[in-house]
Amino acid sequence: MSRTDALFLMVASAAAAVATTALTVSGIVASSAEQVTLTLPVATPRQTASGLSLGATGEYTALDATIPVLPSGPAALLGWAEALNQTGILAVLALIFLLAYRLRSEILFTPGSAWLVGAGGTVLAVTGTVGQILDSLARSWLAGLIGADGHAPGESYIFSLDFNVGPLVLGIALILVAGVFQLGRRLQKDTEGLV
Repeated sequence: MSRTDALFLMVASAAAAVATTALTVSGIVASSAEQVTLTLPVATPRQTASGLSLGATGEYTALDATIPVLPSGPAALLGWAEALNQTGILAVLALIFLLAYRLRSEILFTPGSAWLVGAGGTVLAVTGTVGQILDSLARSWLAGLIGADGHAPGESYIFSLDFNVGPLVLGIALILVAGVFQLGRRLQKDTEGLV
């Protein structure tokens, strides 16, 4: 990788951080000020689809609901979920920026490199996981408030979780890469006296 490529990665990651943060903040502000359309879970098999051809049967598991004003509780959870997801994105972009900077200066295996990669992976795994849980809690709460969950009294139902393992897996992979950086630092120190 050339110095120009590293500089391009630094500029691109900084621009992406600014753009995604601006979009996240504007989305959070807009959702609290105007009507919002959200996909909410339907937590019962009683919502059957009718009019299907070829003898097919089906059930609705989600509903696109337009809510004029979000109640403060679910709105706060959705806002925190967005903020946590953005924090995970910023952790990855900061990691790209810092590693590109280290590549540009041709000093990659520094004592802080392993720590930066490990910290970025940990932040991504934790914020990505917690953000998704908060988002699912808020959507299930809203489904109950508008009467879309449809479960009968006495049914046990906590909330519907729509979980993407991508942030968790990528975070764990980055933590493993941090171990590779530690090994690379040890090998670099061992070979410094040989040259």
